Formats: sequence, C-alpha cells, structure tokens
Amino acid sequence: MDTPRNVRPSASTRRPSGPQGTQLFSADELNRLADEAGAVSDGRASVHEPVLEGANAGLEGRRFSLRAGRQTIGRRDDNDIVIGDLSVSSAHAWIMNQQGHYVIMNTLSTNGTFVNGKRVHEATLKHGDRVRLGQVEFVFLTREPGQRSHARSIAIAVGVIALVAVAVLAWWLF
Repeated sequence: MDTPRNVRPSASTRRPSGPQGTQLFSADELNRLADEAGAVSDGRASVHEPVLEGANAGLEGRRFSLRAGRQTIGRRDDNDIVIGDLSVSSAHAWIMNQQGHYVIMNTLSTNGTFVNGKRVHEATLKHGDRVRLGQVEFVFLTREPGQRSHARSIAIAVGVIALVAVAVLAWWLF
C-alpha cells in the first residue's frame, strides 16, 4: 500500500538543525524512518479514503490511497504518486478532493489523461471509473469490490417492502 506517512524522529535523538530549528536529515535517514513508520492506512477503499488501484501489468493490484487536498501524479520522484512508466509525463496530473468529490486534472501532459476512455482536462471521479495516464490504467475505488453501497441496500429493502405491501393489498381486496 502506498500512502503518505507521518514520521517523527525519537525525542532522544539530537540532530543538527537549521536557523529556525528545523532538523536536518539525509535521504537515507528519511527512507529508514518512513519504512519504520509503516502505512497510515489499511489500504481498504472507502468514501472517506478512496484509492487508485493499478489495472494493467506492472501496477496490477497496487493501491495508492488518496487524501484530502491536492496530490500530484507523474514520473518524477517529487510527485505524491510516482509512476515509473515512460508514457506518463514527469508532472502528469493532479487529483484533488473538492468538498468530498475527487477531481482529476491533466497538467499539460504529453499523452493525456483519460476517464472511461474519454480524454479529459478535468473530470469528477465516481466509484469504478477507469483512469488512464498515458498507457497506465487505474480504477478509482470508494468501496471494496463486492461491497454494496448503503443507498443501494436501502433501495432494495424499500422495493421488497413495497412489493409485499402490494401483494397483501391484492390478497385482501380479492
């Protein structure tokens, strides 16, 4: 599971610091601390923490948790979601949470951003949408496969109750 991590050094470690007290770390130290911290998320898709799940060879099943705010997606190492495929631009797209809705925005990539096969500059994502960046494809998930949405379960229950009520009414009248 690939998620942003919140890493804090131990209080007992004295480190060199900058003029404003910011502690200095080498890249190796940061990588070690990130590995020790582990994933913040359990990797399960939910409305509050959706995921992009890889759908083609090389990324199949790999999940990227999405968080509030804006995340950058691209080939460069300074992106929030790094995709090492040459068809993906160095700074390919942004994905943003805008008032509970996730929006993907193409950032002038060479090979384009597609949602459900349609080239887009900006699109609001829904559960199950297929997102393609260059030749790399993902599925946007807000729940686990096989999980029914709460609204759908309520609609089915209301339909069954209405059907039973009509059957009882017909039996009573005839």
